[in-house]
Amino acid sequence: MTGVKNQKWWGWGDEGTAYSIDNKPKFKPFVRDVIGVDVDSVPVKKPRFEDLDVPACELGDALKQSLTDAVGAANLFVDDEVRVAHCYGKGVRDLLRLRQGILGRIPDVVVYPGTEDEVIAVADAVIAADGVLIPYGGGSNIVAALEAVPGETRQVVSVDMGRLNKVLEIDEVSGLARIQAGTYGPDMEKQLNARGWTLGHFPDSFIWSTVGGWVATRSSGNQSDKYGDIADVTRGMRVVMPSATAADRVPGQCTQVLHLNPLPSSSSGPSVREMLIGSEGRLGIITEVSMNVHRIAEAKEIQAYFFPNYDAGLEFAEAVCHSDASPVMLRVSDANETKFSMANASGGKSKISQYVNKAVQKIMVSKGWDLDQICMSFIGFEGSPANVRFQKGLVGQLVRKHGGMGVGKGPGSMYDEKKFDIPYIRDFLLDLGIPADVSETTSTWANAKTMHDETVKRAEEAFAKTGHKGFIMCHVSHSYHIGACQYFTFAIADSNPETVFESYDAVKQAVQQSFMDLKGTVSHHHGVGEEHSPWMAQDISEAGVHVQKVLFEGVDPGHNLNPGKIIHEGVPGVSSNSKQPE
Repeated sequence: MTGVKNQKWWGWGDEGTAYSIDNKPKFKPFVRDVIGVDVDSVPVKKPRFEDLDVPACELGDALKQSLTDAVGAANLFVDDEVRVAHCYGKGVRDLLRLRQGILGRIPDVVVYPGTEDEVIAVADAVIAADGVLIPYGGGSNIVAALEAVPGETRQVVSVDMGRLNKVLEIDEVSGLARIQAGTYGPDMEKQLNARGWTLGHFPDSFIWSTVGGWVATRSSGNQSDKYGDIADVTRGMRVVMPSATAADRVPGQCTQVLHLNPLPSSSSGPSVREMLIGSEGRLGIITEVSMNVHRIAEAKEIQAYFFPNYDAGLEFAEAVCHSDASPVMLRVSDANETKFSMANASGGKSKISQYVNKAVQKIMVSKGWDLDQICMSFIGFEGSPANVRFQKGLVGQLVRKHGGMGVGKGPGSMYDEKKFDIPYIRDFLLDLGIPADVSETTSTWANAKTMHDETVKRAEEAFAKTGHKGFIMCHVSHSYHIGACQYFTFAIADSNPETVFESYDAVKQAVQQSFMDLKGTVSHHHGVGEEHSPWMAQDISEAGVHVQKVLFEGVDPGHNLNPGKIIHEGVPGVSSNSKQPE
C-alpha cells in the first residue's frame, strides 16, 4: 500500500507524536481539579484487536472479482484489521465504541485505487452491484461521515484514496495547483514547498487528513483568515459520480466524470462547485482538485497577547476584522482555555509559563486584572518583512485600544510547534475515562458574546444533570467581516460504559441546540455526517433540507454513495448511530 498512512485501528497510529504528561507537571493537577480524575491513580488501558468480535465479510464473489479487476489483487483487502480501521472516523463516539468492542456495519472490503480510471472502475462495479460506496481519505472525520448506516444489508465498499497522493501540476503564472484527492497535508506541502509554494491550509487534522477530505467536509485551516476556507481555495475539481438511474444498472455505464475547470469566478447558474464542496461523498468521489497556491512568505511570526477578559478579546477580534489589518491568523481563547494552555505548557518551564508566572503576572496585577479571567490571543503575520512590521503595528494599536498587552513571539513559536498535538491529548484523556469532544459554530459579531456565554452555561447545566464533573472551554478560531467561528472543547468524567454515551449525548445535544437557538450553524468546518444531521432543518430550514434531499436523490437515486450522511431521518441530538444495537 505505497503512500498509505499507517493508522492503528483504535487511534492515530505510530506516525503521530505520542502525547505525554511526564514533562507537564501542571497538567496533572489541572485534570484532577477541573475534571475530578487523578491521573496517577488511573491505569492506562489500551484495547486489543484480538478482543474484538469482527463481523464476517459479506463480499460476494462477483463483486470481489470486479473490484480485483479494477485495482489489482494487491490493492484489495478483506482482512479484519483493515476493515475495522476503515469502519469509523476518529470521533469520540467512534473511539468509545471501538474501546468497548462495539462494531457496527463495517466495510466488507477496502480498495485502494491508484488512478482516476481505477476509481471509475470501482464505482461502476459497486453501483452495478447495488452496493454501498464510502470514500475514505485520512480517516480523521469526527462527525460519523465514514460509516455505513446501521443495519445496511448491501455489500459495503470503502474506497481508500491514499494512493492518489501527488501534486500533479503547478501553474506558476496563475498560482494554481492540481492535486490528487488522496494527498495528505504534510505530503502535499512537501511537494509544493519543494518548488517554493504553499496551499496555506492547515486544519488541526492536517497530519491525518487529505485534500479530498478537506473539500468534502468544507474544511477550514488555522491560516484561513488570509488564505480562505477550503471553499475559497478550491477553484476546480474532477469527481466520479453516477450516470445511470437506480433501475438501469448496466455494468460499464454506471458512472460519469464531472470536470469543473479552475476559474476565478463564474456566472454559470447555481454553483455546481459549491454543491460538491461539503457533499461528504453523497454526490461522488473527488479524484483531483485545482487549488489556489501562494509563494512561501519571506517572513512569518506569531505574536502573543493577553486581554483582561474574553469580552475584551472578542471586541478586539471584531476591531481587527473591521480595520486595515490583515493577519494570517487570529485566535482568542476564553479564560478556561487560557488556563488549560497554561497547564499544558511543557515542563512548567516554557516561555509562556515564564511570562505568565513572573514579569507579565506582575504587570497584570498592577493593571487590576483578575488573573482567573485573563485571556490569551495568538495573532499570525506573514508576508514581506516590511508588511509584517506594518501589520504588527496596526494590530498593536488595536491591542492597546482594547486594554490588552503583548508578550512577544515566544509563546507563539511554541503554539506553532505544538498546534497539531491536540488530538493526542483527547486520546490520552480517553485512556483515563474522560470523553472529550469539540463543537464549533459561527455567529455574527453582534451575537458572539451571547453565543459563548449561553453555550458554556448550557454545557455546565448538562454536566450537572449527568452527575459527572465536566469542563468546557472556547476560542475564536476563524474571523470574517460579519462574525467569527467559536470553537468549543468539552470533557466529561464518565468512565462507566453503561452511561458514558448517555452522558456524552446530553452535553453534545446541549451545545448543539444552543447553536441553533442562537442562530448559529451546526458546524463551521467539521461537516455534518450523522452527528449533526438532525439539526439541519433548524440550521438551513425545512426548505433547505428539501433542496438537499432532491439534489442527493437526483444524483444518486440508488442511494449507493455514502447514504445517511448530511440528511437522515432522526430527531435533534440523536443520530442514527448514537443508540447502540441491543
